[in-house]
This record gives sequence, C-alpha cells and structure tokens, in this order.
Amino acid sequence: MKSFTNEEIARLLRQVAAAYTIQNEAKYRFQILAYQKAADSIETSATEIKDLLADNALDDLPGVGASIKNHILELFNTGAVTHFEDVLKNVSPAVFPLLDIPSFGPKKAFKLVDKFNLNDPITVVDDVYKIACEGKIASLEGFGEKSQNDIKRAIDEYKLGKTKSSRMVLAMASEISNTMLTYLRKDKNVLQAFTLGSLRRMKSTIGDVDIAVSSNNPTAVLDHFNSYPYKDRVIERGDITSSIILSGNKQVDLMVLTPEMLGSLLQHFTGSKEHNVALREYALKKGYSLSEKGIKLKDGTLKTFTSEKEFYNFLGLAWIPPELRENQGEIEAALKKTLPTLVEIDDIKGDFHIHSNYAIEPSHDLGKNTMEEMLIRAKELNYEYLGFSEHNPSIGNHTEQEIYEILLKRNKKIDQLRMSNKSVRIINLLEVDILVNGSLALSDRCMELLDMAIVSIHSSFRNPTEEMTTRILKGLSHPKAKILAHPSGRLINSRAPYEVDWKRLFAFAKENNKALEINSWPTRLDLQDILVKQARDYDIKFVINTDSHATSHMDNMPYGISVAKRGWCERKDIINTYSYDKLIDWINQ
Repeated sequence: MKSFTNEEIARLLRQVAAAYTIQNEAKYRFQILAYQKAADSIETSATEIKDLLADNALDDLPGVGASIKNHILELFNTGAVTHFEDVLKNVSPAVFPLLDIPSFGPKKAFKLVDKFNLNDPITVVDDVYKIACEGKIASLEGFGEKSQNDIKRAIDEYKLGKTKSSRMVLAMASEISNTMLTYLRKDKNVLQAFTLGSLRRMKSTIGDVDIAVSSNNPTAVLDHFNSYPYKDRVIERGDITSSIILSGNKQVDLMVLTPEMLGSLLQHFTGSKEHNVALREYALKKGYSLSEKGIKLKDGTLKTFTSEKEFYNFLGLAWIPPELRENQGEIEAALKKTLPTLVEIDDIKGDFHIHSNYAIEPSHDLGKNTMEEMLIRAKELNYEYLGFSEHNPSIGNHTEQEIYEILLKRNKKIDQLRMSNKSVRIINLLEVDILVNGSLALSDRCMELLDMAIVSIHSSFRNPTEEMTTRILKGLSHPKAKILAHPSGRLINSRAPYEVDWKRLFAFAKENNKALEINSWPTRLDLQDILVKQARDYDIKFVINTDSHATSHMDNMPYGISVAKRGWCERKDIINTYSYDKLIDWINQ
C-alpha cells in the first residue's frame, strides 16, 4: 500500500476542485464544494489518513463523502485515482503552482498558462513574471495594465514567502477586524458593521477578513474604507464592494448593502459553503430560492430581511449561532428547536492553567507576572477562583527530595495568599509532564501536595498512535491528574497534532471522570472543535484554560470559548463554569 500525508491528499483534492472550476464552474458547483470541503477536513484532521486506514476507521473522518473516501482508498492502494486523472488530464500541471500566489484563481492561472503555452510547473511562476515584465499580459481580454502590474507585485510578494497557504490565526484576524470595524463605524453613513465568513464563525485560522456594512450611501462608505490610513493598496472596487491589502499582505474585503437586506447578506456570507448548500436545498423543498439579497418566493417576489433571526424564522428555523453553521446537524436541530444553548464568556468562573513567575525552577518556561498580579487580574475578570499551574520542577536538575522541598515552599506561599486574598479562591495545581513511558514527572509524594494536576505531553511527539495513547492514559490515570492539557499537541501553522486513538481516550476520560482542556492560546486552540464535538457525544467534561504566562494572556479566554461553541458545548459541559463549591466536589470525586 502506498503512503500519502494529509497535506498531500488535501493538495490533490484542491487541484481536482480547481480543474472542475476551469472546466465549468456552474455545472460542477457541488463537486467543487465537496472537494474543497474534503480538503479542509483532511488538512485539519487530528489523525493521519494512513492511520485511519490502518485502523479501518476511514468512516470516522467528518466532512468526506462516500465517493471521495473511495477515491482515497484507491489512491493508497494503487498510488493514483483514475477519476482524478480524467478530471485533471486537460489541465496543465503548470496551473497549480500559480494557485499558491495571492490574487490567482483557477481561471486566471489557466488562461495565462494556456495563452502562453506554459507547461513546466517548476518554472511557471518565473515564466509568468517574465511575460508580465515584457508587457504581454495587459493586452489579454479581461486583464489590462493594472492587472499586469498586480500580477508582478503578487509574484514579488510570493517570492518573499507570502502565499495563500499562510492563514492567519484567529487572534490576529480578530485584531485586524476589530480595528477595521472601529474605523468604519466612525463614518456616519455606516449603520451597522459585522465580520463575515470563517472569522464570524470563529474558525481557528482565517484567510481574508470579510466585513459587511449596512448603509443608505454605499459610495461614501466605500470611499471611507478605501481611505483607511494603514492600507498598502486597493485591489479593486465595485459599486457595493471593495478589497484592500494591509501591511503584512493581509486582505480585507468589504460589502455594503441597504439595511433591509442586511439579514440575508449576513446569513449568506457567514455560513460555510456546506451549511449554505444544505440550507438552499431545504428552502427549495418549500419553493423558495435564497440569495444574499433575500428569499425569492414562489410568485417571484423577493422578501428581504433586516436581521438573520427573521431570515431563519421565515424558513421555520430557530436562529443558528454563527459558530454552528458547518452543516453538522445544526439545520435539523434548528427545525426541531433543539439547538444547544452555547457557553458564553460570562459563564466562566475561573482559569486553571496559569503560569506565574514563582521560582519553581521548572522543566519548561516560567511565567512573567507574580501570583499577586495574576490574582488582581482574575478579580478584574470577576473570577471566583484561579488555579496556579506552573510547570513541574525540572527532574533533570533536581533530586526527588529537592523537588519535594520546592513544592513545600510553594505551598506555604499559596497558603499565605489564601489568607490574605479573600476575593478569589486559589487552586493549587501544577502542569506535570507525562514522560515517554507514561509515568509522571513527579513522585506520588509530591503529587499529594497538590489539589489536582494538569498533565501534558511536551516531548517525543511522533510516537506511534498506540504508544502515544497508552502513554497518555497511563499518565492521566493518576488520581491527582484531573485535566489533560492541549490534548493533541498541535501548534497551528507549525506543528501537526500527534497521533491518538481518540475513541479510546474519550471512553477513558468518561469512565474515570477526567476533563479535557480546550486551550485558548491562539496558536493552540486545542482540543480542536471537531474533536470537541466528538468528545461531547461521550458526555465528557471540558476545561477552557488560557495557558497564561502573563496577566495579558488571561484575556485570551474568548478564543477558547469560540472552540467550545464550535464543538456545541453548553455551560454544563465546562468545569470552570462551576461554582467554587461544585468545583471542589468534582476535584474530590
């Protein structure tokens, strides 16, 4: 059997989607969506496809239909897929490298490759750049002088490492959008402004920042938008849309519609493609046609909506929170009025993953702020409790007795704080390493000094699935080990998750009353939303933590909340929504 990485499979599926787009975008619309969805699902999967195949568990992969699963099986069995070869045979391989360049879509890339007979995927980027510099692109229909200059600029940026694959983490996209929304709302012509797309759904990574505005004067709003002082350049402007590039090659797209159409616009441009396709199919059964402008009724009239709630209610559905619009059963739940009441930031009563600068001589990095400073911030956040969980003392630099004495001294510090601080209760934890053999980095005698422990993996990430799963379960089985931190170990855009038998872990956590962390650190957001939803089906409890190493990091809690929402979590699913007394009961179970 052949072997392919998830990244290689996702790239191949995107190439098939691009080939369908080139051939006939309208005819193959649903196929394009299916392949793009499958590529996204595979690329963000916590488990390699090769391992799912080895475990005969390919059906567990969400977002991948039966047809594409069969193609994946053929790929691993033979090294190729006959159907893919048929779809791709009329598209030069030189098209696909161009798709990594900002502002290049399949049709533009195909037109340039076809017109100038460019067939070498290795040299095609340089070839297009040379042709643009020679002024040969401007005369092509649909291009022009400006487009030619934009192509040169885009390739220059691409050669500096600015590619489409470099997606922003949620925190960065949120910061950009919040700054832009504040700027837009300074214009009196802006009545309301919202983010759209994957950012409004709070996905872990974002491509472009999309914003919608309601206004009775689109021209004035677009003028204001294009005058943004921190833009690099305006890409294009239409009657109701405009796109700009900010420094750092981040793109912001704006769409302006009149107030009476805002509800349908928000719905249309917020939901994932899969959600919107399913919603359109549902509406068609009622005789309705959906668009960003409203709902076309059976008699041909267009009904408009000022709010999304009105839009969904007209279809007989409860309003669906943006985070759920992924076609994961939310339309059926909205029809039955059984959507979850999602956890909110105001439900959070504390944070257990806090690294202070207490001199514990840790195995990993120390925090920046004192315990006292972090308690002050916790009080400002209206927390009932805060758990200090510095990394365990280094076992390579200390004897077991030395570690015990360090922890005794730390306990005295915590006891003093408990006496002097009455507003925020303190939970005495540590983040303890699970070693390669599954044992914990602290002895039982040291563990007894803690109220509970957060356990985690910080080494040997590439162990086989069975070994990694056994390692985690052994470490998590300690009576004091109540929370598994950043369970998949991923770092967004830099480190893939390690391989775990998630069904086995979920069953263990349920049976043994262990909680899984949803880590709010912007480049972690771990456990991932897809796995959160799967774990929730086991009735597992979660803890949303910030993994803070400074007081400013404690403000990252909303990003963990967004993951919990996308995993359909309610308040009852999250341990740190508990009152202090209920929390203590859970710790002692």
